[in-house]
Amino acid sequence: MSPSPQTDQAAVADTQQWLHQAVIGLNLCPFAKGVVAKGQVRYVVCQAADPEAVLQVLQTELQHLADADPAELDTTLLIAPQLLPNFLDFNGFLFDCDAVLQSLGLEGVLQIADFHPRYHFAGVDPQDISNFTNRAPHPTLHLLREDSIDKAVAAFPSAAAIYDTNIATLQDLGHTGWAALQLPQPKP
Repeated sequence: MSPSPQTDQAAVADTQQWLHQAVIGLNLCPFAKGVVAKGQVRYVVCQAADPEAVLQVLQTELQHLADADPAELDTTLLIAPQLLPNFLDFNGFLFDCDAVLQSLGLEGVLQIADFHPRYHFAGVDPQDISNFTNRAPHPTLHLLREDSIDKAVAAFPSAAAIYDTNIATLQDLGHTGWAALQLPQPKP
């Protein structure tokens, strides 16, 4: 049974709500606002649960981003709602994603960042609020241009402090404040 366009639209809407309210709204990524405002973000939904099928879409999307005019398309969010609900499985899958990037010869040109509804940093309690810096409503692969990252970092002198600032922001916000954002919740 193939997913309906409404299912894909819901996954994009969930992701856009998270992007606007959490990532941009809390300034978790000071570089996101510009590309979103310019309409330079591509949203792609892959409803496959099979990691190999997602890797095929990833390969296509990496090449698409590499071939696109950076003034038109700066970044892609590959949203995979059915993919690996267990974070540790998803985390292991990222090695395969990097292998696809390398096989295309795009290492150093593009990179892949990851988000997951159950994201947790190593050595941190899974329920610690710091994990929410990388929690999205659905498993998501963020495809970025290395040149864009370099330009953004050059324009933002304290880029190295973003991680620490994000942790402090979420600690100030707390679980109650995060819940008040009323972001889409992952499936159980």
